[in-house]
Amino acid sequence: MMFDENHFQETLQKRRENGNFRSLKPKEEGIDFYSNDYLGLAGNTGFRNILLETVTENPGLLTGSTGSRLISGNSLAVEETETFIAQEHQCEAALLFPSGYNANLALFSTLPTRHDTVIVDEKVHRSVHDACKLSNAKKLKFRHNDCCHLEQILERQTGPCYIAIESLYSMDGDVAPVKEIAGIAGRYNARLIVDEAHAFGVFGYGLVDRYRLQNQVAATVITYGKALGAHGAAVLTNNLIRSYLVNFASPFIYTTAAQDFLWMSIRKGYEFLKANHEISGMLQYKIGIFREAQLEGPSAEDSPVRAVMVPDNDRLKNLHHRLLKDGFLTYAVCSPTVKPGTERLRICLHSFNTDDDIRSLTGLIKEFFS
Repeated sequence: MMFDENHFQETLQKRRENGNFRSLKPKEEGIDFYSNDYLGLAGNTGFRNILLETVTENPGLLTGSTGSRLISGNSLAVEETETFIAQEHQCEAALLFPSGYNANLALFSTLPTRHDTVIVDEKVHRSVHDACKLSNAKKLKFRHNDCCHLEQILERQTGPCYIAIESLYSMDGDVAPVKEIAGIAGRYNARLIVDEAHAFGVFGYGLVDRYRLQNQVAATVITYGKALGAHGAAVLTNNLIRSYLVNFASPFIYTTAAQDFLWMSIRKGYEFLKANHEISGMLQYKIGIFREAQLEGPSAEDSPVRAVMVPDNDRLKNLHHRLLKDGFLTYAVCSPTVKPGTERLRICLHSFNTDDDIRSLTGLIKEFFS
């Protein structure tokens, strides 16, 4: 029997008609206001030279890992990096993954069981939703950053619960009330898991570290493809949960380990940040320049992610193309990626953006709305 691919064609055609069709394009040339390279480490020549020097002295770092970490892919380099990360974040243990998506998939597909409930912020990352499908746990949503709604949901539960939040949300650029949610989790004996993908490097080691909540959080996800300019992710947790993930997390067990170069670049990235702490200060200065324009939006005062709401896909695309014409690279977040009526221009600020470029960008946006 022939496989009918009409469904694929029809679904893709509907997306084209709605203006939501996705396609891969070469990296555009222009002024970067759309990447997650908040601190500029991905293109920092000083950091690059450190990595180059380290690889030159240790060419074996470029060798393939040859297998999963439970077979032939474990190494002294990855274990030393995990120990280093755990010490830096003042937690018992760390477990490294190839990406943040992979780390969340491991956590939420493995820890909750079909007898448990996962209560997620409605704007939590897609990786958490995908993982919950694999866990067979019941999933409930609470209104974004709404502690009262979260507590109302917890009051109705009878079994074990997990709570999933981000500390800095990548679409709105707003910050979770992490301390308050940690307190609620403690009162209801729920396990809190915090994704710090966009907060790490921007707010030091993240908000869990800033507020010293390590003992109140079951697991924290730190990713290195954003402010650190590298790749990969770490789950920060205790020794028991780390061992449980190593034994039962399919995304960890059945994934070929990364090269040691990746683990080395993460450790060097931490060291570079500690030696160049002024970079994060420069980022906050640039955020202040942007805020001078007084563009309204949901983003937190000190967030590098600035959401400019344009609740109409066509109008949003017009603004995006207008900025692109002048060389400004931004990202138009259309529905259905976000709910209809909440479409927005997502702007990412960086320590390397010039004051003039920021003021020119905001000037064009204000002109569009005038």
